[in-house]
Amino acid sequence: MRPIWKGSISFGLVYIPVAVYPATREEKLSFRQLRSSDLSPIKYKKVAEADSKEVPADQIVKGFEYERGRYVVMKDEDFEKVRIESTHSIDITDFVDLEQVDPKFFYKPYFLEPQKGGEKAYAVLHKALSGTGKIGIAKVVISNREHLAAVKPDGLFLILELMHFASEILSADVLQNGSNTAVTDKELKMAQALIESMSDVWEPEKYRDEYRTALMEIIEQKAQHKEIAAKAPAAPTPTNVVDLVKVLQDSLNQTQSAKQKRTARDGAGRSTNALVKQRRRAG
Repeated sequence: MRPIWKGSISFGLVYIPVAVYPATREEKLSFRQLRSSDLSPIKYKKVAEADSKEVPADQIVKGFEYERGRYVVMKDEDFEKVRIESTHSIDITDFVDLEQVDPKFFYKPYFLEPQKGGEKAYAVLHKALSGTGKIGIAKVVISNREHLAAVKPDGLFLILELMHFASEILSADVLQNGSNTAVTDKELKMAQALIESMSDVWEPEKYRDEYRTALMEIIEQKAQHKEIAAKAPAAPTPTNVVDLVKVLQDSLNQTQSAKQKRTARDGAGRSTNALVKQRRRAG
């Protein structure tokens, strides 16, 4: 894996050379638009609004519309004149408690790898952040755009997580606030019991993109000219719950029954494995 950016973390007089690597990837299926008669791929041409004529790449410039129909043209040298001190540095300006930051601010993580000569300072920062529960708030320029970002400890590494600026976070004032609705003690206790019965250890590997998997199966079947059986649509979920306590109780019973079956199945599997091992030893 190649780094997307190399520079340094700096705070106070501390300087830590680092390389930035992607920490996530997006798995999605891409589709081409085709002409239905012969499946010829559709191409997109860049045409001018004024006369609908195609425009060669060397005649296309970047423009900012500052008034309706009026533009300022920006050339490459204009962008180069924008000098930001943090171009090659993750400049930490503040350390704040992680719990104080609304999760909506975070949106894209990257791994930070220490470079030669920065291992000691990297380790000190990692341990210091881990011990205090704080994160570093920084500015960083990636792909010619300045980002707000957080430097966080994550396992054995530090990560750089890009953040939204406050002006990019939308207000929920226009939405109806359902949390103000009155709740009875019985409803609350039943809901807490259901949550407890459904609680488990966080195992991210067990959550799969079932839609993508099912879509790939259909694509493979169509590629092999197989007949695809239509599945019956799922029954609509009722939205107007009359007796919430009954719905919670039924959900709790269903969850407990499923857990018992899973436990019994896992126990049978372990018993079978133990029996196989015992027979092997006897043999």
